[in-house]
Amino acid sequence: MNLYIQLIGSLVIIVVAAEIFTNALEHLGERLKISEGVTGSLFAAVGTAMPESMIPILALLAGTQSQELNEEIGVGAILGAPLMLSTVALCLMALSVARRRGLSGVLRPERTGLERDTNFFLFAFGLATVALFIPHRWMAIRAMIAAGLVVTYFIYVLMTLRMSAKLVKDGHGTESHKNLLIMWLGLPDTMPIVMFQIALGLALLVAGAKGFIHSVAHTASMLGVSALLLSLLIIPIATELPEKVNSILWIRRGKDTLAFGNITGAMVFQGTLLPAIGILLTPWEPRREVALGVMITYVAALWVRAAMQRGKLKIWQLCVNGGLYLVYLVSVLA
Repeated sequence: MNLYIQLIGSLVIIVVAAEIFTNALEHLGERLKISEGVTGSLFAAVGTAMPESMIPILALLAGTQSQELNEEIGVGAILGAPLMLSTVALCLMALSVARRRGLSGVLRPERTGLERDTNFFLFAFGLATVALFIPHRWMAIRAMIAAGLVVTYFIYVLMTLRMSAKLVKDGHGTESHKNLLIMWLGLPDTMPIVMFQIALGLALLVAGAKGFIHSVAHTASMLGVSALLLSLLIIPIATELPEKVNSILWIRRGKDTLAFGNITGAMVFQGTLLPAIGILLTPWEPRREVALGVMITYVAALWVRAAMQRGKLKIWQLCVNGGLYLVYLVSVLA
């Protein structure tokens, strides 16, 4: 019973934290006069992805006494995050407005930003996939790929920032439609207070996610799940999914660009920098669960890119992404 209370309590904390965090980010983006794409794809995506990104890093550098176990946790957490984001996170975000817009309802993220995010992700994740098939003894080639992934992310950041001014001019600037929440305490609406609320929201997100991880980890241990499968399935659910409540909040307010950017920006972040670490510090081999997860992730991202290319992106199309995750579950658990 205590486990379930902790699970529910952690989720409540995450929802409250997401509201505090998104509210402050909107005010920050408005004050800096930057586009919704930058706010979502860089600020929100990296801010919410940072806590769970520490899991594979800590597992590889300061994990258990078993190196093999540390590597399994690291690889699973690194590849499980983009899998979860490209399938379940996008699907749940779309379903959150299905009742209001209908399954044939249109999603309206700013087009160039979504195309940029998916293009960078597909390129980077393709490089990371190629590295799976390069023997560990060919370290020079693996190191070159890892370096290429890091450079790719920095180019992505520069391109995202460069487009900001034009998007703001075209009417895609970040706007806040609510007062800063912390003003309820009588604090002034100033930049230091905005930054304080961002830090508060992020701290609560981390605390809620930690409690959620603890609860899910105990549940997984009772089910007897392997370390690799646990990392591929459970850790991303516990870390990625709760913090993407931000996207649900934004899309329900009609802020589709922020909602998508929070997810696709995190996909680029976790499809470049973290695989670079995995390529250098783990065997990075195409085991069955890994290869299938990579394939499903790539197909899900390609599907979104193709749907956007054909014209309007509809809610039912992102439901397909959720279906792809079910295919992965059935395949690895069968």
